[in-house]
Amino acid sequence: MDIKETLANLIEPTMVSGNEFQNNDYIKEAFLNYCDNVKYDKLGNIIGLKRGLSSKHKVMLTAHMDEIGLMVKNIDDKGFIQFTSIGGVDQRILPAQEVIIHGSKKIWGIIGNKPPHIQEQKERKKTIKVDDMFIDTGNNAREIKKYISIGDFITFKRKPVELLNGRFSSNALDDRAGIAVMLSTLKFLTKINHDLDVYVVATVQEEVGLRGAIVSSYGISPDIGIAIDVCHGDMPNTPEYETQKLGSGPVLSLGPNIHPKLFERLKQIAEEYKMPYQLNPEPASTGTDAWAIQITKEGIPTAVVSIPLRYMHTTVETISLDDVKMSSRLLALFIASLSNGFVEGLTCF
Repeated sequence: MDIKETLANLIEPTMVSGNEFQNNDYIKEAFLNYCDNVKYDKLGNIIGLKRGLSSKHKVMLTAHMDEIGLMVKNIDDKGFIQFTSIGGVDQRILPAQEVIIHGSKKIWGIIGNKPPHIQEQKERKKTIKVDDMFIDTGNNAREIKKYISIGDFITFKRKPVELLNGRFSSNALDDRAGIAVMLSTLKFLTKINHDLDVYVVATVQEEVGLRGAIVSSYGISPDIGIAIDVCHGDMPNTPEYETQKLGSGPVLSLGPNIHPKLFERLKQIAEEYKMPYQLNPEPASTGTDAWAIQITKEGIPTAVVSIPLRYMHTTVETISLDDVKMSSRLLALFIASLSNGFVEGLTCF
């Protein structure tokens, strides 16, 4: 199965933060293809273990499976549904979106709001607030309440689109693209030897507070943690220093959240194998699972490998398929390069 098919399979299930357990069977089955053991922890993280030759030390890869979404807040007496957001939803993208409400059965709807023709002049100059939007299912309150309750999750109705030049667009690529990198890394590792045990974790609730990374890091207690996530891709009207180029390879973060020896080893591997890479200076938190991993227990040496992504937290997130492939190859070769001596040297500054 190629990267494009893998991404399509990963995106099809809806996994809003806090509701990942409903639809994550594909990830578990994919892990079972490569891992010696796969399990769920108490929070719902999916954890796979691929044993190494020595099994003395552990490296952990994480990518979050959850996505942003919405939740039913109220159903008015005409059947229109008010909602709130889960995770960092950009309210500017919401009007006219098609959505699916996951009640006792799936109900399709559209997000509506007062059209500009009947807005007051001062309203036209402002972004529409979530409180002023509603979901119209076409049905009345009595019928809607048979299937929909306050607290039901809502997702965006969207299909992946393959663009030109190897670009791939969809919702939830933050961070199903990271899951795809993990799976491809595991596939690479079936062809090369590695000393360390490799743990792969599809984490939950990253979008609402890195919660899956917090508990999985504590439970596994790895010697090295690598967070795989997305970063902002190049696009018009955005400073170059805040974005990374699509199709130009994986992005390596550096800064306080990153162990310098892990950064140098990743960079060294990329250069040794003549793989393109990009640098992303992060002066504080990276905003990824790495922030939670780094400060678990006595501290865990941590790094971040990112895929450039345009239009983050929208329904048209866009990546380069080549970046997914290059990121997984870099990580596999990095893991294969790790020795017990290197791991033990991480505590020497």
